[in-house]
Amino acid sequence: MATTVEPFDTVDLIRVKRGSGELSTAQIDWLIDAYTRGYVADEQMSALTMAIFLNGMDRREIRDMTMAMIRSGETMDFTGLGKTTVDKHSTGGVGDKITLPLAPLVASFGVAVPQLSGRGLGHTGGTLDKLESIPGWQASISNDRMREIMADSGAVVCAAGSGLAPADGKLYALRDITGTVEAIPLIASSIMSKKIAEGTAALVLDVKFGSGAFIQDIDQSRLLARTMVDLGTDAGVATTALLTDMNVPLGLTIGNALEVRESVETLAGGGPADIRELTVALAREMLASAGLPDADVEAALDDGRAMDAWKRMIRAQGGDPDAALPTARETHVVTAERSGFVTEQHALPFGIAAWRLGAGRARKQDPVQAAAGIELHAKPGDSVVEGQPLFTLHTDEPDRFARALEAVDGGWAIGDEAPAARRIVAERIS
Repeated sequence: MATTVEPFDTVDLIRVKRGSGELSTAQIDWLIDAYTRGYVADEQMSALTMAIFLNGMDRREIRDMTMAMIRSGETMDFTGLGKTTVDKHSTGGVGDKITLPLAPLVASFGVAVPQLSGRGLGHTGGTLDKLESIPGWQASISNDRMREIMADSGAVVCAAGSGLAPADGKLYALRDITGTVEAIPLIASSIMSKKIAEGTAALVLDVKFGSGAFIQDIDQSRLLARTMVDLGTDAGVATTALLTDMNVPLGLTIGNALEVRESVETLAGGGPADIRELTVALAREMLASAGLPDADVEAALDDGRAMDAWKRMIRAQGGDPDAALPTARETHVVTAERSGFVTEQHALPFGIAAWRLGAGRARKQDPVQAAAGIELHAKPGDSVVEGQPLFTLHTDEPDRFARALEAVDGGWAIGDEAPAARRIVAERIS
């Protein structure tokens, strides 16, 4: 029986990137295909991803890798839907619940939002985990059902099917255990391969920086945003990005059901100021990409249109938007030891604490507690008096409190003067 002769040698490709060389389009196409079908071993791909982490890739190489990962699976097509499609992607953060009010808000203007989302891992929460705290809501739906909901309700938030960019799923799992997750060419191609394969006409990226972000340095976050905008543009997807601050948790809640509750408050015209500010900024960006630059998004939050779209979106996937959300069996309140102003509230410690309370998972297969998390009673700039509650820990298992408190130790401070006001949106990249 004849053996297929492969056109390239994996070791040669490793040597090229190890020496800061460029891989050709043909080499990248072969590499992704050969890895997907199991010819390239995990050990070899690990060496190659580390070489990419250390030496980078140029724009053409990143584009070639992205397109090769798209070709590894199916693509979606929403032409003929009768609506403009626009999606949003966030690189993740602590208390980042923005997708929940944003998708129905944008859909309330007649725009379709095909939001393929993921689950949380580590200190960053997952959109699907949050929505699954709503009784009856289902994350997994067929492509046909997704199209039906978009035609009717406008917004869909669901899990990506296994057939969408399967090379990315395999490569991400490898990067997760080899210390190469932060490689910008690999992050960019991972995110954009799924978003381009999804078939959206326009895409808005929310790229975080700061202590609770995936990439903490603003210059590196800017580079990631620019790389992804270039990838989308090269693929014919109208793509823009906002660089947003993740040094402080977003909103006043961290955790699944807690964040859903806060999102509903925002859809009712209330909610914390920073959640409303970022939701409105991203909605304006998305609607401008869809040809509606003058849409009054704040009015849609205040007059009930966004809430109506939320209820339609939740019901379309089996959820009951009016059902009571889970509440934790145990709580622990941390109070201010002195009077003054909250001057610091670092996102990462609070994200880790919520994770330890049960709101997140250490492994993809781990369950999460729907009601676990943290409720913040004050944010930087707020005045407090001695003994006033600063935040409340929520969990079903009281033995989790000790390690959560260890995580937040030193994560906040109270001083005599209020800190300078923060800007949530630092830059726009187009």
